[in-house]
Amino acid sequence: MKHSLKTYLRLFHIWQVLGENPWKKPRAAKKEGKDKDFYKGAFESIPFLNDDAKRTFVHLLLRPGYMIRDYINGKHDRYLAPLAALIIFYAFFTLISSALAPLETKKEEKKGVSIEMKDEQADKDKSTEDDTVYKIVYAARQLIILPYLDKHPEAVDSRPKAILAAIEDSLRSKGITLFLGSFFLLWLSMRFALRKDGVSWSAAAAASAYVLCQLSFFMLFAVLLSGGRSDSVGLFVQAIILVVDYRQWLSLSWRKSIGRTIKTGIYYGLVWLLFWALLGVVILCIAWAKGIFTLDQIF
Repeated sequence: MKHSLKTYLRLFHIWQVLGENPWKKPRAAKKEGKDKDFYKGAFESIPFLNDDAKRTFVHLLLRPGYMIRDYINGKHDRYLAPLAALIIFYAFFTLISSALAPLETKKEEKKGVSIEMKDEQADKDKSTEDDTVYKIVYAARQLIILPYLDKHPEAVDSRPKAILAAIEDSLRSKGITLFLGSFFLLWLSMRFALRKDGVSWSAAAAASAYVLCQLSFFMLFAVLLSGGRSDSVGLFVQAIILVVDYRQWLSLSWRKSIGRTIKTGIYYGLVWLLFWALLGVVILCIAWAKGIFTLDQIF
């Protein structure tokens, strides 16, 4: 029996809201065959091949906001947990992007290290003119690149730093730290932007993790379409993701969803600026504690 396109779209919307087809007949139990005993349940422990991962992937693509709503409302058994999904999907993204990365890009990254070393040497030459300024800049640079020691081998000058660089490389290769900072920034900004909607800290954390999982899908598409040369996703695409999620999750109108998205972006920028401001204060305190400069030099 043929149905019109309007009917199919209506059925799709019903599936989006409910998460399942209410008219679908339950599958009859299949007869167990002796030849299936070998691989029965063999893929259930593999994150990207079990039913929960497949369902999470499909629902995040086709009904992301409704899926977030269902998980926050207690339907935990149907989907991957937010933190587990974040780690698994970014690990998969890192694996694919690393495999598709062209050799030219890797060569450019190696050249970038030598350029930074030259810049550091140039800073040292200029330090004869103003040794205090150089020491502050050098201390700031050392503190800023501390979470990225695996990408700056020239800054590894002690055994503790070498151990930290090895740990960072191991975590980054598994995709765990790829967007860890973005997760915390989005979590805080989403909590502040949606506090009047009754969104708790745990709900904002779950939603931000799932939103970043969606972002990883689009980044993966960018990697595949560019042949591994780019994984960047524009702010417009990120804004669309949030607008759709807010509309489905919180049952808002398009206008209110856009307003919540703009509000989240503003809080994201404010939290980011606050982080760097605090980092600057920490750098100045460390420099003052080590006697690099005195308060008289500031005032």
